[in-house]
Amino acid sequence: MPGLEGMELMLNQAVARETGSIGTMMLQIGVEARAAARRLANTPTDAKNAALKAMAANIRARKDRILAANALDVEDMRARSLAGSFIDRGTLDAARVEAMAAGIEAIAELADPVGRVTEAWDRPNGLHIERVKTPLGVIGVIYESRPNVTADAGALCLKAGNAAILRGGSDAFRTSQAIAECLRLGLVAEGLPDAAIQLVPTTDRAAVGHMLAGLNGNVDVIVPRGGKSLVARVQQEARVPVFAHLEGLVHIFVDREADLDKAVTLVVNSKMRRTGICGAAETLLIDRACAATHLKPLLDALKAAGCVIRGDAETRALVPDAETATEADWTTEYLDAIISVKVVDGLDEAIEHIETHGSHHTDCIITENQTTADRFLAEVDSAIVLHNASTQFADGGEFGFGAEIGIATGRMHARGPVGLEQLTSFKYRVHGDGQTRP
Repeated sequence: MPGLEGMELMLNQAVARETGSIGTMMLQIGVEARAAARRLANTPTDAKNAALKAMAANIRARKDRILAANALDVEDMRARSLAGSFIDRGTLDAARVEAMAAGIEAIAELADPVGRVTEAWDRPNGLHIERVKTPLGVIGVIYESRPNVTADAGALCLKAGNAAILRGGSDAFRTSQAIAECLRLGLVAEGLPDAAIQLVPTTDRAAVGHMLAGLNGNVDVIVPRGGKSLVARVQQEARVPVFAHLEGLVHIFVDREADLDKAVTLVVNSKMRRTGICGAAETLLIDRACAATHLKPLLDALKAAGCVIRGDAETRALVPDAETATEADWTTEYLDAIISVKVVDGLDEAIEHIETHGSHHTDCIITENQTTADRFLAEVDSAIVLHNASTQFADGGEFGFGAEIGIATGRMHARGPVGLEQLTSFKYRVHGDGQTRP
């Protein structure tokens, strides 16, 4: 049976559905977030850090509540026969809860970007001009399945001086509630407005539509983190700027001058370390010039790790037990132990395939030829391009940014891991001494 807080929340949701008040509720959330954002914009770093540390402490102290809520969510996911990779993304254990707490503490240790002067110069008329980092304002984050995003997104937005409106997926709703309560308690403990981090208290999809409409101008940017259908809806309906986190159609190209042992290690890690993350490799491209020597050992290693192979005709000629790849496989983000494999005629065809079928997220080349690697890194227009490194490094923490909200695949403002720096804007401060313009 749900506790009193859970019963009250369910009652509120039922009332909202029956009275049509979701719009009113969401507008109020927006108004409160805007008021909180104004306060946070000038909140000292020490106060924000203290709140973050209090949040982490609350997550540890309420670990059993978080895991109990998660157990109910996972039970429901299994009852609905959701994919194993999806359930894995929504599942917490003691280690993952601790990782959330530690991640928030790591954010507290990061340098505060707000107020930092990035450039300064003097004009001939004596004006002194500075470009200064400022918060974005109110950030709406819409995400699916991964409840840890509640902690990461809330903490990052706070450290960058922003208010956050979080709309988590229905599959991990109870878990996100339990985590959000820890964040709220941390804010209150340090005298910061609890509206600085708000979890939308309903799973009704109408709430998403209100967020995308901007809540009467109270949302400054939307960050979607989820599958193709979610991102497509956000891009179609949003009336505010979007940091698009498209699906991770991640490619690895094994060049003719790739070291085989290195390639085996990197390909298996890129695909199988964690299949359900956006940096997991989904398509393997093999240079025809090395297919006879490299293809079978690579696929044997993947199969030994439990991966299903879907190959083109040339792949299946060398590895007959591979499944047949269809055209749809080249544009499928499996998020599972499945990989599509294609033999290509060198670097040019590999780049053409990636640009035609990819999502501009993360792509990798394995080669010992630096000139070839340089061409790949220059010509593949993805947010993250790698040479001889696992695609699973597509992560803000691995970049040294701390936690991230997601990987932005667009070209405006933020690209790649969206961390503290990307959650800020800037303004110009102009200092004069009575100058007028003639």
